[in-house]
Formats: sequence, structure tokens, C-alpha cells
Amino acid sequence: MNESPPAHAAHRNRAGAGTRRRRLPLPSSASVYALFLTLACACACLPAAARAARPAQTARLTATLTPEQLGEGTTIGFNLRILTSGGKIPPPLTEVDLRYPEDLGIATSGLGLATCATALLETAGPQGCPSDSVMGIGSAVAEIPVGPEIVSETAPVTIFRAPTENGQIAMVLYANGATPVDAQILLPSLLLPATSPFGGRVKIHVPLVPSLPDSPDVAVVRLTTTLGPLGITYYEREHGRTVAYRPRGLQLPDRCPRGGFPFAAKLDFVGGSSATARAIVPCPGSRPPHSDRS
Repeated sequence: MNESPPAHAAHRNRAGAGTRRRRLPLPSSASVYALFLTLACACACLPAAARAARPAQTARLTATLTPEQLGEGTTIGFNLRILTSGGKIPPPLTEVDLRYPEDLGIATSGLGLATCATALLETAGPQGCPSDSVMGIGSAVAEIPVGPEIVSETAPVTIFRAPTENGQIAMVLYANGATPVDAQILLPSLLLPATSPFGGRVKIHVPLVPSLPDSPDVAVVRLTTTLGPLGITYYEREHGRTVAYRPRGLQLPDRCPRGGFPFAAKLDFVGGSSATARAIVPCPGSRPPHSDRS
């Protein structure tokens, strides 16, 4: 049985038999090259435009050792600032990695004799934690867009010793914001090893904090903290009474490293961007400390 071809096939056959197809002229090699250059430039401009739309942030770190007496106990001080071009608010911070020098006796500092669990901090606040669990104090400054204006908020920060995690000293930074954003923020942290010339690092996880309705998350622009006995009071029982005292602190080595005591910081932000900074605390009797940013 013979089947007739489909209508569209027959139509193609008739068109092919009764018409002459006109061949379109091929583009010249010069035209192809020009088109290629146009597409390449357009693709290259897209990432640049995306980068231009986001504020480029940098970090600045300063560090202190108080007092700076070799062989004696001390308190480390960190001051981290996040800077942007054009006065824009940086992306929200997600993680901070602070590195400190070798041969600082944290294990023998007398700090963090007690621990405070995160759950207790969430329910009872700092008042519910033992005084001997405090390891440092400081403050955090955040910026929040309110309409066309940028509002700053400063929150006090207290560092508590937390229960050990996988053999590592754990801490939690407690920030208590009041206005315009009323929030109690917990930043879990770990003391981890680091490669030379650093002796260890403090890894701080920064959770995202909602700000005002219809506004972006809170953006931290400054973090100032100490790790040591400065401004801290512990208590112990002695001869049947409670006695206040100050812990020994992180013991400095007997000799200053060549070039001074090195510090470094790496900051990660929402969106995958990061910033780094370094600082040196000079050896006692040398020139004043300086900071570096990148």
C-alpha cells in the first residue's frame, strides 16, 4: 500500500522544484572579528559593573599588649575597623580570624577557670555566668540604614569561656545591643592552632542579625576586644572569706621575636568577599606600633 508523503514534505519538494534558492552572502572575516570583540568586551564589563555596584571594603587592625613586659602576664587588645569607599555600609560580616604571636601562655594565664554554656547565656544573660568565666571585654559598632541616613549603634561585648569543643578552648562573645536594634547576639569562637610566626588564632563566627523592617542585616564596622585580665575581676575563697583578685594573664616570652610581635586578621563577608590586615607590636623600647591593611 502506497502512502502519500506528509503535506509539509510535499510542500518542501514543490518549493524546491519550482524555485531557485538564493544563497546569503557569508560575513567577512573582519566582520566576525569585530563581533567577537564586541561580545568579549560586553562580557568583561559585566563583572566590573557588578564589582562597582558593591562597596569595596578594607580592614585595618591595631593590636596592643598591656603591659608589655617580657616574661610577665599581659592582656592582648584587638581593634578591627572595616572601611568602605564613598561612605557606604559594608556587607554583613560572617567570620573573623584573628592570629596572635607565638609563645603566649594562654594555658597558664589563669583565665577561664569556669565555663558558661551558650544556653545559659541565652536565658539568663551575663549575670547568670560565673565571674571566673570572663576572658575579655570590648565593644562592637554596627551601622544600620534608616531611610536615607546611616545610624550607628555601639554594643558592649563580653568574652566568656565556653565548654571545650573537640579538645579546643571554646569561647563565646556576648554583644548586648539596645537601640535602634534591641538584640542580644552570641558569637561562638574557638582558639585554634596557627602556623609560624603565629602561635594561635581566634576564629569567631558572626551570625546575621536582622535590623529594622525592610532594611538590610546589621553590618559590623568595628570590633574592639581584649583577651586577658585587664578590667576583669575574679573571686576565690581564702580563709573562709571571698577575696577579689586579677588573673595573671597571658605570659609574654622572655625574648621579643625579631621585628616585634605579629598579629593578623582575615574577615569574611556575605557574598564571598574578604579583607585582611596585619599589625606589629614592637619590642619594648623600639618605635611605636603600626597597623597595615590590604
